[in-house]
Amino acid sequence: MKASVIMSTYNSEEWLEKVIWGFSVQTDLDFEIIIADDGSKPKTKELLDNLREQVSMPLIHVWQEDNGFQKSQILNKAIVASNSDYLIFTDGDCIPRKDFVETHLHHREKGFFLSGGYFMLPMNISQAITKEDILFQKCFQVDWLVSRGLKKSFKNNKLSATGFMSKLLNLITPTKATWNGHNASGWKEDLVFINGFNQEMQYGGQDRELGERLFNKGLKSKQIRYSAIVVHLDHARGYVNEATWKKNFAVRENTRNNKVVKTPIGIDSN
Repeated sequence: MKASVIMSTYNSEEWLEKVIWGFSVQTDLDFEIIIADDGSKPKTKELLDNLREQVSMPLIHVWQEDNGFQKSQILNKAIVASNSDYLIFTDGDCIPRKDFVETHLHHREKGFFLSGGYFMLPMNISQAITKEDILFQKCFQVDWLVSRGLKKSFKNNKLSATGFMSKLLNLITPTKATWNGHNASGWKEDLVFINGFNQEMQYGGQDRELGERLFNKGLKSKQIRYSAIVVHLDHARGYVNEATWKKNFAVRENTRNNKVVKTPIGIDSN
């Protein structure tokens, strides 16, 4: 297979199903999906067992017991479980446009990782999107979204830009090409070399810290935020707390200041 798509999830079957329907209609279907499940209840497994009969790509369910927010650990387990040399990362609340995988594969290059973004949807539209809206790509059409209450904004160009315009916006955007967990990709050998995600870190910056260690390894990044498109479904964030943010900030400072490449608590800790 050309790629392994790794997506995180936790007790969010409705959103996860919509995301998998998005991957079912990709223009390049030569990939597997690995669900990095941070302790969901049995309903997630039941959903995946049902979807396996309806989609063409392999669905691999990597699960661990619920021990609080341990996304870094389950992502590392998913990296180990992957069967491809190129890994595309996203989340179980981000529906990909049909050219998402093709775009990542087109731009992949040794010595680089790819940095994409997302287009945030409000809760009412997130809930209203149906399977048919995904299969026929209506949820990526600005006019369709505006007719359902989306506010008009320059940010809508992220969905409508194609060809030269998307390349130009990738070039001039002030947003840095960092590792973003909802939309990033890289070579498995690079991720294994740096020992994957830092499992000391909970929510808040663990994706960026991984990217900073890739930079320390000598990699560069490419900006594809206007080319590799996902729409982000709204949800609550009950796992955010100030103490964790401070701890993670200190880890990231250490990574940058001391040019850390390999995290001491990563893939090999499992």
